[in-house]
Amino acid sequence: MRLSDFDFHLPDEAIALRPAEPRDSARLLVVRPGEALDDHVVRELPDFLRPGDALVFNDTRVIPARLMGLRAGRGTGGGDGSP
Repeated sequence: MRLSDFDFHLPDEAIALRPAEPRDSARLLVVRPGEALDDHVVRELPDFLRPGDALVFNDTRVIPARLMGLRAGRGTGGGDGSP
C-alpha cells in the first residue's frame, strides 16, 4: 500500500459548512454486503434498522481550519504531486 493510494480530490463545495436543514434531510450512504452503495436521507434510517442493530453516533463538528504539511523530500506541494 502506498500513501498515494489515499490521495483524492475533494471540491470545496462538498465540505459541509453548516448542518442540513431540515436536519433529517442530511445525506445517508447505505452499504449492504454484496450490493451497490445506495444514497438516501437520514429520515429513512428506521427503514434500514433491524432488532439488535447498534447505532454509533459521531458528534464532531466542522471547524473552519486547514492543516498544511510537507512530505519529506517532496517539496511544498499540496499532495497532488505538484511542486
